[in-house]
Amino acid sequence: MSPASQNEASAKARALLEGQPRWQQARSVLFFAPMSGELDVWPLAEKALLGGKVVALPRFVPAAERYVACQIRDLGTDVCSGHFGIREPAASCEEMEVSRFDLVLVPGVAFDLRGGRLGRGKGYYDQLLQNARGIACGVGFDEQMVLEIPVEPHDKRLNCILTPTRWVES
Repeated sequence: MSPASQNEASAKARALLEGQPRWQQARSVLFFAPMSGELDVWPLAEKALLGGKVVALPRFVPAAERYVACQIRDLGTDVCSGHFGIREPAASCEEMEVSRFDLVLVPGVAFDLRGGRLGRGKGYYDQLLQNARGIACGVGFDEQMVLEIPVEPHDKRLNCILTPTRWVES
């Protein structure tokens, strides 16, 4: 997809998400900072903060080889370049239990309509989602939707999928 197509599709997905009761009712949201080529929900983080939602991002802990969720209060001062060159919470940001989030937005390489997700192969998000109690929502472009993702016992199924053209609860 061209950058212009990605921007247009991301804007459509953000608008679709904002119209969902799950988004509107969520008091706390675990975002992800999109990498190049991923659907961009990042502009909603500022809106969420302004709307009084608790906002967090995953931060990689190299010693434990896992992600933890940390609260972001100011996108300008609380976000820095992290371990993999991805935007992450600064070291000063408070860690939060993943079980506290009403909505967890999850990136991926591919998704299916039954909540299957193909990640980047390390299982970091599956580990992060193990204690999630809120809605885990896969976020991707329509082109990332496939008929079936092979799911293994350690894989965490998602509760819903957001693309520029649909919101599907599984």
